[in-house]
Amino acid sequence: MPAGFRKSSYSGAGQDCVEVAHIPAAFRKSSYSAQGQECVEVADLPCGAAIRDSKHPDAGHLPFPAAEWAGFLSAALSR
Repeated sequence: MPAGFRKSSYSGAGQDCVEVAHIPAAFRKSSYSAQGQECVEVADLPCGAAIRDSKHPDAGHLPFPAAEWAGFLSAALSR
């Protein structure tokens, strides 16, 4: 198996399956946030971006494909 990938726990012994990779993301606080405020954090991904709640970073994140993220940024910056 390539580095970083793992076999699905639902696969039986010796079966071919889909492998899953975890890509660690470096989340950062938005530059639009005031000092000391809680906010949404963003991380760059190879295929787009992900966001998470800074108050609950262990609760997971929402990934967005590059085209959707670009559309969101375009709409947000045009206001």
